[in-house]
Amino acid sequence: MFSVLMSIYKGDKVNNFVEAFESIIKQTLKPSEIILIRDGQVYEELQNKIDEYLKSYGEIITYIPLDENKGLGNALNVGVSAAKNELIARMDTDDIAKPNRFEIQYNFMQNNPDIDIVGSHINEFIGDESNIICQRKVPLTNQEICKELKSFNPFNHMTVMFRKESVLKAGNYLDMYYLEDYYLWCRMYLAGAKFANIDEALVDARVGNDMVRRRGGYKYFCSYKKLKKFMLKNKMISFANYLFILFCRFNIQVLFPNKLRGFIIRKFTRKKV
Repeated sequence: MFSVLMSIYKGDKVNNFVEAFESIIKQTLKPSEIILIRDGQVYEELQNKIDEYLKSYGEIITYIPLDENKGLGNALNVGVSAAKNELIARMDTDDIAKPNRFEIQYNFMQNNPDIDIVGSHINEFIGDESNIICQRKVPLTNQEICKELKSFNPFNHMTVMFRKESVLKAGNYLDMYYLEDYYLWCRMYLAGAKFANIDEALVDARVGNDMVRRRGGYKYFCSYKKLKKFMLKNKMISFANYLFILFCRFNIQVLFPNKLRGFIIRKFTRKKV
């Protein structure tokens, strides 16, 4: 049927991983495979929980422990290549899938064979899942998504389900600091892929100060600049657009403090619920 792809590393919290994993196995439509990539060594408590799940659900878990942490792009590249099914759903180890997420997306992909990837909106929460603070909405149609792609990431990465063949055709996940997914969508676009998002929030995503911190700093800006250079080279954006975007992003990601950056993210890219 379909696979679920997760990557876990030493920075993940056990309780968050448990909530994420439980939301997968309690789905109305359960996956036939869960690919769990361990991206480097992890602490004992987290490894014990992984071992516990392997013991209970070993028949559906494809566990790939990597000795060295090489980043999310590398881990997901390994996971996609190892997947036994054509349809693969991404899931983060600190988010919570709605009980019918996979059923909705699987049926959508079965009914729309021309679509290569489908995602959805997300509800963002702090602490407890009931503490929803805002929603990140994404464009729905292929035309809207392709337009959005040139300026912003048009998918919530933890919500997507895609066709393995289409991802491999575009070169699979590759390393790009915190932008592995956006880089992949750009290459899929150039390869002629078709996109869609479902007009529902199918995942509750855990956020906090760490999310704002990750979206700032000079290293993140350099990664973003590298992606925009790729888009410019492949004529996805104009030179004027390239300069304007980098000017805005340099201010937001490098010059602005975390508190101000967080305000901008919540004010202009999120919807209150």
